[in-house]
Amino acid sequence: MFPRNMGMIKRSQKFVNLPDYPLSDLADTKTNLIARGVEIIDLGAGDADLSPPIEVIQSLSEACRQVEMSRYSFQIGLPSFREEIANWMKNRFGTKLDPYREILPLLGSKEGIAKLPLAFMDPGEVAVVPDPGYQSYLGGVILAGGRPLLVPLLPEENFLIPLDGFQPDISSQIRLLYLNYPNNPTTAVAPSEYLQKAVEFCQKTRSVLVHDHAYSEIAFDGYRPSSILEIEGAKDVSLEFHSFSKTYNMTGWRLGWVAGGADLISALTKVKTFMDTGPFKAIQAAGVTALKIHEKWMPENVAIFQSRRDVAVESFTKVGFSVTKPKATMYLWVPIPGKEGSISFAKRALEQEGVIVLPGAGLGSGGEGFFRIALTVEDRLMRAAARRLGRLIDR
Repeated sequence: MFPRNMGMIKRSQKFVNLPDYPLSDLADTKTNLIARGVEIIDLGAGDADLSPPIEVIQSLSEACRQVEMSRYSFQIGLPSFREEIANWMKNRFGTKLDPYREILPLLGSKEGIAKLPLAFMDPGEVAVVPDPGYQSYLGGVILAGGRPLLVPLLPEENFLIPLDGFQPDISSQIRLLYLNYPNNPTTAVAPSEYLQKAVEFCQKTRSVLVHDHAYSEIAFDGYRPSSILEIEGAKDVSLEFHSFSKTYNMTGWRLGWVAGGADLISALTKVKTFMDTGPFKAIQAAGVTALKIHEKWMPENVAIFQSRRDVAVESFTKVGFSVTKPKATMYLWVPIPGKEGSISFAKRALEQEGVIVLPGAGLGSGGEGFFRIALTVEDRLMRAAARRLGRLIDR
């Protein structure tokens, strides 16, 4: 038997190096406030209160009744899913991809992004990571033993990572460059000239350009984000991650894909072979349906987010915040008036006004001075949240 007072079992240094994950500590406070009768308005997570397409739900239901759908998917997945992804990528971006060598189904883009450094980084090698940014970039690099080089996303740089100025001893160690445009959390978009420079940077440094394209379809006012794979030569150095989560309101379904050069796809496939057996086949079948109805279904869903964006911008501006109207994503990136820290502001927002927002510092120190709100609630609640948070400015 083990002694009763043996203490905590030792954690690895990689685990110790992980930061706290955003919003992970809100559950207890939220539960206590609800018990006290406070109406919580949750603008924290990017998880909309909207339904997936009914056709997709029906497709999942039908697929679940087929016995073969309950067998292992492995990394090959459903051939029809791979082929429909290739068809969608060609129609949407004009990119021609081999469905069996240049596409890989994922359990949501997050897991592929997190596992990727295991294929390309040795201990101590460098990954260029946006700050603030999606924490799976940072976590994946740390758990692979890599060295994250956090680059602040600054308003004066249009929230783009500067691609010049790296010292030679750093440049020689760079293995991954993470980009995410349209960007979470800043809502910035990248011009094609910048994406071209990013491809050239990775060609020069012999590094992998990791393009997280989760918000490729949540864009407004006629703006259509492009794919990194549209750029000549990009396929050899780039992997682009796509997700059903935001596009089709399917966050809990955990389905996505990555596209890029066959050699890069093969490397990630090998890592995944040792760690998972791929998405549930029935969900892949539902994904086929989602991609097929994209053109007729997506405009209405985007219109809802655009309307929510307009209401949110108007409401938060009215109560005293300085808000830039985003061209894409499902967020607003809002400067905090005065000099209050983002953690303090978010804590007051929840405890005093019952509104959950994501503090900018929760996504990295580069996000200090901002908070993020998600366009995930109906207009009535968004207006109420703005009024509540407006009261914090004068306190």
